[in-house]
Amino acid sequence: MVSDPFDITRIERPDPALLRYYILCSLASGPLFPLVLIPLLCRYYTLRYRFDDRGISLSWGVLFRSETYLTYKRIQDIHLNRNIIQRWLGLATLTVQTASGAATPEMKIEGVLEAEPLRDYLYSQMRGTRHENDVSESTLPPASISSVPAGEEDVLQLLMGIRDSIDVLTRRIATMEERQ
Repeated sequence: MVSDPFDITRIERPDPALLRYYILCSLASGPLFPLVLIPLLCRYYTLRYRFDDRGISLSWGVLFRSETYLTYKRIQDIHLNRNIIQRWLGLATLTVQTASGAATPEMKIEGVLEAEPLRDYLYSQMRGTRHENDVSESTLPPASISSVPAGEEDVLQLLMGIRDSIDVLTRRIATMEERQ
């Protein structure tokens, strides 16, 4: 019997095992069970994923709707997390990090049964968008487009990323000095 190849477009909602996980986590809170369960139920029933050729979209919420969209080229790192209950239920949480400098992950993809194939897919997309040879005019200064030798676009993009990081750090230091 041949298994179906991994299809990223099938992942639109979390697996029903995530609901069981949320209920177990709520039960562990003891008498606060209803207060913990209600927001988790709202999150479970409104949680939606969309993977397209440019990035990932994640949305949830009833009263306060949250939507996050990440392009593959912004992804810096992907972590696969499973606690003992998640392993028992076959679940995993993928945390996607960007270079935003935040201490928390930019996106958490919860309730995924096919975590390893999804992680591998995201890594391939992340690397694929970084190593494409289609350097657009919007990423390069106009004067340097014609001066880049063929095959060195990746080096130029790396250097420009370093320059941008230094600019961000310089602005942060200036802001911290102004506060003092």
